[in-house]
Amino acid sequence: MTRTTIVADDGLLDRLRAIAAAEQKSLGAVIREGLELRAERSRPTWVGAFASGTSDTSERVDEIINEWLSRDRAL
Repeated sequence: MTRTTIVADDGLLDRLRAIAAAEQKSLGAVIREGLELRAERSRPTWVGAFASGTSDTSERVDEIINEWLSRDRAL
């Protein structure tokens, strides 16, 4: 693991400390769980969710992902 620093308002930290105390976990563990949940939510939900109708999708994966990311940034 890598150590990092975050800036959070006092109210948020108070709520996180209360969660940590109630669950008998460290504040760091609660924050890591929250970061994991956020990272999971950011994964593209379309991966593997449809048939492309082409036989070269796996060979073009980088091109397809770059096109998707370009469209996502344009929104």
